[in-house]
Amino acid sequence: MRKAIGVFDSGVGGLTVARELIQQLPNEDIVYFGDTARVPYGIKSKETVIKFSIENILFLLKYNVKLICVACNTVSSFALPVIKNHFRVPIVGVISPGVREAVYATQNKRIGVIGTRGTVNSRSYEIEIKQLDPSVKVTAVSCPLFVPFAEEGLLEGDVVLKVAQNYLKPLKNAGVDTVILGCTHYPLLKPVIKKAMGNNVCLIDSAKQVAIEVKKILAAESALNLSGKGRHRFFVSDNPEWFSGLAERFLGKKIKNATKVSI
Repeated sequence: MRKAIGVFDSGVGGLTVARELIQQLPNEDIVYFGDTARVPYGIKSKETVIKFSIENILFLLKYNVKLICVACNTVSSFALPVIKNHFRVPIVGVISPGVREAVYATQNKRIGVIGTRGTVNSRSYEIEIKQLDPSVKVTAVSCPLFVPFAEEGLLEGDVVLKVAQNYLKPLKNAGVDTVILGCTHYPLLKPVIKKAMGNNVCLIDSAKQVAIEVKKILAAESALNLSGKGRHRFFVSDNPEWFSGLAERFLGKKIKNATKVSI
């Protein structure tokens, strides 16, 4: 029996991860859960984030998934070590794959991290970067307006560019040559971030790196689906219409229906 890849996020941002998984692993079935009733996770306590994450994983396990992708930076920051100890199924977060790629990519050992306030305050990226290479200088800034920009479809124009330039000024001042997009909404704003930072700066899209990591793990376990077109199912805990409306922007294609479920 074919097993699927499970993906969860607090809302729609994780669809950028799902999009990369679909592109890189077209034969794989994907079960996506967006916890839209309890979004955002960034303002919740660590205990609450862990509790929600365990509930989300238990939901995905009902669909007999072979690997779970945590497409949420807050969960990856606060809950990953705990939930990895709770379950046998392989669990991949969004932080480590992006960090490894950034440390490999930087030429001048100066890395910038952009994310939500919760992710930046957790210092998760900084800690992981320093563990890999203590000589790297990390500059992290929060970009709170980027999430609503992405969700409203405000992806270009003078206003968005001015806000981006303002947020990213500390990274430019620090002379970073590599920037980690530490929020799953941010890949949608890649062109404006690139414009603000300049062409010589390498942008690390964690979503891309996560898909590469998932492929490696499944290949090592001989668990890749090598034939048949992947089927994709979407579940949410609230407001499926809102989710489906935004899904096209984040996923790059329309979804027929998101099913509302109780957790």
